Amino acid sequence: MDWLNSHRLSTRDAKSREERRLQTSAKKNSSRLRATAVALLGLTTAMPPGLMAQNTKPTAGDKIYQDLPATPVPAPTIPLFLRSTRTDYGKARTFWNDLPGLYAPVHAPRASFMNSVRLGDLIHDGKIYLSLSDALTMALENNYDIAIARYNLDIADTDVLRARAGAVLLGAPSALVTNTLGGASQTLTATGGGPGGSAASAATGFGGISQSADGAGPLPEANIDPTVTTTIQLERANLPQSNILFSDGKSVLNQNTDQYNFGYNQGFFWGSQLQVTLTNSRVTTDNPFFPYSPLLTSVFKAQLTQHLLQGAGWWVNRRLIQESIYDRRLSDSGFRQQVLYTVNQVENIYWALVSAYQDLQSKERALEQSTQVASDDRKQLAIGTMAPLDVITADSAVATDKQALISSQSNLEYQQLIMKQAIARNLNDPVLTNAQIIPTDRVDLSPLPEESESVDDLVQTAFKRRPELEQATLSLKKDQITLRGARNGLLPIVDAYAFYGSSALGGSQSPDCSLGFGSNAAQCPPGTFPTIHTATALNNLFNSSASDKGVGFNVTIPLGNRVAQAQQSRAQLEYRQAQLRLEQLYTQIRMQVVNQKFALVNDRAAVQAAEAAQVFNQQSLDDERKKLKLGASTTALVLQQARNLAVADDNLISAQAAYARDRAELFQLVATTLEHYGINMQDATVGTVSAQPVVPGLRPAKPSKVPTMPSPGGMQ
Repeated sequence: MDWLNSHRLSTRDAKSREERRLQTSAKKNSSRLRATAVALLGLTTAMPPGLMAQNTKPTAGDKIYQDLPATPVPAPTIPLFLRSTRTDYGKARTFWNDLPGLYAPVHAPRASFMNSVRLGDLIHDGKIYLSLSDALTMALENNYDIAIARYNLDIADTDVLRARAGAVLLGAPSALVTNTLGGASQTLTATGGGPGGSAASAATGFGGISQSADGAGPLPEANIDPTVTTTIQLERANLPQSNILFSDGKSVLNQNTDQYNFGYNQGFFWGSQLQVTLTNSRVTTDNPFFPYSPLLTSVFKAQLTQHLLQGAGWWVNRRLIQESIYDRRLSDSGFRQQVLYTVNQVENIYWALVSAYQDLQSKERALEQSTQVASDDRKQLAIGTMAPLDVITADSAVATDKQALISSQSNLEYQQLIMKQAIARNLNDPVLTNAQIIPTDRVDLSPLPEESESVDDLVQTAFKRRPELEQATLSLKKDQITLRGARNGLLPIVDAYAFYGSSALGGSQSPDCSLGFGSNAAQCPPGTFPTIHTATALNNLFNSSASDKGVGFNVTIPLGNRVAQAQQSRAQLEYRQAQLRLEQLYTQIRMQVVNQKFALVNDRAAVQAAEAAQVFNQQSLDDERKKLKLGASTTALVLQQARNLAVADDNLISAQAAYARDRAELFQLVATTLEHYGINMQDATVGTVSAQPVVPGLRPAKPSKVPTMPSPGGMQ
């Protein structure tokens, strides 16, 4: 039964109108719609061959994609199933090759709380000379956000293992971890993860998208992994008798009962359940009316139950496996998004550190200039060529510059701490804590390829590479599975079953056996009850001499069926909501890229204007100081020009930092940061960088005096 039939309209006229509307839309955008449908049905490289084959044949259900936006569909851009360790937590141990391992706990390696050796190698003479490449390398190896998100990959693997055993999914997280302070970057919230595959979950997804129907439909047959049960019970009972007539005058009878019961239970993905039981008992008693003691009893029964409507079929019972694979892909995409986010965040922190470092240098220059002016004024006051008020004005400027310097020192110290917590795990090392960070890179205004590309080209690249779009597409595919499961859940429960069983008796004549009651009772003569050996009893158990067989049907018809109807309707509505969210993502990403491209153009112009203003104000200050020495100017004018230069320095520092941040932001919004910097996702996954990133568009800082920093215990 095609699940799409559940979405047909209730009346013929309404159905015809809807089909005509869809056909008209399909004719206008046929090629793009086909590409979208293929891509959405695709991403097949993430699926095992058995599941992949199920999506290769077009069905009537493909019509549902005609409602999707005719926009480029993101392609997977990272290796599938990245793992941070050698352990594959989604791989099952088998009964045949690893029997002890089936019942042994899996050991997850202890997390490291130590800094990588590379960080210690950067410390020289109590200072860390840090390039942007070094900062990104340290972040990939030490940053807590990436380390925490790394576990999501293995957590998602465990859901794949659960699904293959027929269990409900617990969910695979894929949202961003944003606990690193400083350098917040612009990004969209991840749309993956959610409550997982459990039909019992009732959670709301990200960004206002409801995901509570995830995993709707009948649950797979339990115990896909077969279970064997064994019960061995040895019972010794003394049974008081209220009527000695039926116990041959005995007030207490002794009865020993030994039970040896075995069971086998297994479910199958086509909707079947097999139950096999074998019960055995051995009873010895001194009851004279028991002809056999010991008495051997064996009963065997095997029953196979098959769902015919709800829960029937290979696909509906394996759908959670497909969902777990999509969840694993969501975790892959979410981890890639985490790396993009954290790399951009660390880069923003680095440029904030550069700005703080340059600001401190600027404040030191300003203090030197105002101090020199105050010193010159005192000399002229001593010889009577300067008014006392000018000296007071100069001293006031010195005090102001000192306060600005102290504030700048505090800001730089804090920015250094922000950088350390982003690139290190352990800040308790006094050598690291006391080390001053000297940023060695500066942004270069040389244009990069993205700056010369058209906005449309950048937008199309973002559409293909943004992990948020990949996650939204995978979520839609999961919703399609949910729709089919919810559709199957509307059906009544009709089960057919067949069983076969047999029973057998055995034992030896009881030595206490008697015939008759009371005084008329007589001992059973030997051979009255022939001995049935254990081998004979077992042979009778399986030779159909005492068989028990039959077939039957169980039918459960919910007359209201409102719960299933509500669940199916909710799944359909959530799917439509997710379609709108996908289109909204395209619009948001387009606006982000366009805005960032414009911002980058403005930033370049702002840097060039700030550089010109800085040169002008520096020359003006030099000229004003010359005039002051010649008596053609005043201290107030010199100090005013110094203030203008300080403002120009601040503007230049801010403009350069804005340009650097916005350029990195553009890389992130287009999702080309990893390719630009040469960051290997496998290195990021294991937390060990084999080749350092190479960041384009940088130049080394010019040699200069290292600014004076306060002591760790307080300001100097």
